Amino acid sequence: MKIISKLLPAFKTKLVIPILSIIALVAFVSFTTYQVTKAQITVTEDGEVSAIRTHADTVEDVLNELDIEVEDHDKLSHPKDELITSGMKIDLIKANEIIVSINDEDKTYFTTTETVGAFLDEQKIEVSDHDEVSLNRDHKIEAGLSIEIKEAYQVMLNDGGEEKQVWVTGGTVADLLKSENVSLGDLDRLEPKESDRLSEATNITITRVEKVTDIVEETKDYSIVKKNDSSLAKGTEKVVSSGKEGIIAKHYEVVLENGKEVSRELIKEEVKKESEQRVVAVGTKVNQNTGVNTVSRGDDTVARTLTMHATAYNWNCASCDGRGLTRTGINLKANPNLKIVAVDPSVIPLGTKLWVEGYGYATANDTGGAIKGNRIDVHLPTLAEAYRYGRKTVQVRILE
Repeated sequence: MKIISKLLPAFKTKLVIPILSIIALVAFVSFTTYQVTKAQITVTEDGEVSAIRTHADTVEDVLNELDIEVEDHDKLSHPKDELITSGMKIDLIKANEIIVSINDEDKTYFTTTETVGAFLDEQKIEVSDHDEVSLNRDHKIEAGLSIEIKEAYQVMLNDGGEEKQVWVTGGTVADLLKSENVSLGDLDRLEPKESDRLSEATNITITRVEKVTDIVEETKDYSIVKKNDSSLAKGTEKVVSSGKEGIIAKHYEVVLENGKEVSRELIKEEVKKESEQRVVAVGTKVNQNTGVNTVSRGDDTVARTLTMHATAYNWNCASCDGRGLTRTGINLKANPNLKIVAVDPSVIPLGTKLWVEGYGYATANDTGGAIKGNRIDVHLPTLAEAYRYGRKTVQVRILE
């Protein structure tokens, strides 16, 4: 018994060591097995990569293990309830809150897109080429970003009568004129004012005003001077100097609006050429063969008789000079009832007293471009009487 008592402690000591070794081995194997059986997972959050080994069952468990909270607008590569597999890569993109102002009306959005252009496409926000966007399409999205959009509309621009539609996104009339490179002259009129704000109902009208000088040359009639001449028979006249018209330059200030004349004011007259007087000699010699532009029945001594082709005219005819003066200077305009006949001086000399069949006593004191040879043209008081006269063959008596 004493021997057993002595051997028992030694036996216990030798037995404990193997047991402890077995326990340690089991623990090591268990730990190793636990570690080996962990899944290898890669989690990327907004570009930051975390690699972990985990016994988590689902994606949500992994995120909870990493204290990562997923909001409603965030973009997660896998459903939260998807089971974990070794080598799985989980991507999480956190949504950014941004504010979009369209025509000064604000709206809040959440997005995981990277650029402004991608965001606008994602939200189906249409932006035309004429709209104004505060940021470029390739601008990076970040939290708190503000995007301002002003939608374009058209206004009418009438520039000097030429109309066109112009796209604008607001501003003033002056802003539009500057963007269209439209400048105003000192006299031009603009409606509405440059400081007025633009709206979809705005119509802009520019009236182009200019002042120009128009120089008009006009003829100045000559004056007629009559001088007594004792060498000429009384009642006859002779042109000594035919006279020449003068020229006056009239300067007008003309106002044009959109190229059309609206007013004209005479500001200066300038004599370019002085007129020359017409000098007429008036006969004062009295003898039995002279009268005062008429022939009386007492002067009817017939030298010869001619058969002539006769027509009629009036001092106011279309081809006449309008002053009513005969070739010898008699004023038919002032004395329309005088009996005057136009002749060919080579056939009937000027100043000759006549008797014309159907016309009566007269004097040959005028000529005409078409009056040649045996033709005469009798003067009648009115154009109507001249037209009615027509053409006739008449007897003409040359009186002495």
